[in-house]
Amino acid sequence: MIGERWQSEIVEFEDGKTGRTIQKLTSVGNNVHLYFTENAFDAHRNEIIFRSDRASGQDRAPDDDLLYNLFRLNLDTGEIVQLTDEKSSIGNVTKTPDSRIVVYSTGNKMRKLDTESGEVSTLYEEKAGFKLGAPSISADRRYIAFCRNEAVAVPRGPNYAGFKDHYYLVKDGRVTLAYLDGARPGFDVFRDTHWLSHFQFCPDDPTLATFCHEGPWHLVTQRIWLLDFVSHQAWPCFRQGEDDSIGHEFWTQDGYIFFDDRGPGHDGTITSSRTQAVATAVAVKQSTMVPFVGLADRGGNLVKRIDMPYYCNHYHANPDNTVLVGDDVDDLVLIDISGEEAKLQPLCSHRTSWHTQSSHCHPTWSWDGTRILYASDHGGRVNLYLVEP
Repeated sequence: MIGERWQSEIVEFEDGKTGRTIQKLTSVGNNVHLYFTENAFDAHRNEIIFRSDRASGQDRAPDDDLLYNLFRLNLDTGEIVQLTDEKSSIGNVTKTPDSRIVVYSTGNKMRKLDTESGEVSTLYEEKAGFKLGAPSISADRRYIAFCRNEAVAVPRGPNYAGFKDHYYLVKDGRVTLAYLDGARPGFDVFRDTHWLSHFQFCPDDPTLATFCHEGPWHLVTQRIWLLDFVSHQAWPCFRQGEDDSIGHEFWTQDGYIFFDDRGPGHDGTITSSRTQAVATAVAVKQSTMVPFVGLADRGGNLVKRIDMPYYCNHYHANPDNTVLVGDDVDDLVLIDISGEEAKLQPLCSHRTSWHTQSSHCHPTWSWDGTRILYASDHGGRVNLYLVEP
């Protein structure tokens, strides 16, 4: 029920490896923060927006059929408030930095929530046999856009089940724009012959965005693409060579495109067996080249490369791009990239299983760089945790 409240579930404990104080924020049901290309933190208030199945009336494991809705958590008081009451589970979520506008997918619809008025409206409804991808809101708050891909008969599940087959079968992917005020119908801006995903508007230019050719990284020949919404033209961001396996790109706060290059034979996955899901002949951490992370400009040109004698499953950058947080196999780590060489420091043990996408840590810096939010299914349910760097 919209407006239902839960009292604080916050408990503190000391990490056994580093001694840092960690706050466990949730304990009821499964609780998942926004994907790391978004940001669950409110830029002005001490709050986060997240998904949870706590109001579903069911106690289910993370890999079950869960009914997620949206909630707000006050990090000062710990109080949790329900924001939506959708009958179909909420999937992908994006929001404005101030959390005023939240856009999410549910069933075959893209919906908008105005968190001040409580008004919910439908911005786009899919009727043509396509699957909706994650939305992104333009910097001027006039549009949302998202990828749509033809529906194919490939079951998806934990540990990247169906990932490779989906990559090969999807031959019709599109980038679609819809109006945030709902005044006009949406339309396709770009069409491709690949599985498209990871759509993200530039943080300060509503005419520019990135998307990716999705799939196992070592099979995708050009992962990241820039898209001009005026000309409807796309061009590659960091032109890949034969040895590149690239992914997990995101826009930094100052408008660069960050990406991870692990080298040949790496598919960008990790399973609950601590192995890759597709490129099983290559052990995790094994590579014939030094992996690196890079920053590209809006023309797609590499402007900074930082060699990594290790790699994490996801990275997120602090506000000035000097420190990364990464989720290694067992730990969260801080990586100083301000100098000539990357320097790694353990932050805490995350103890997640990697079994489902919701249990991936996806560590995310707060807008001001003072805290890091992450997820873990330690104990059997996905919960949210907060740690200071």
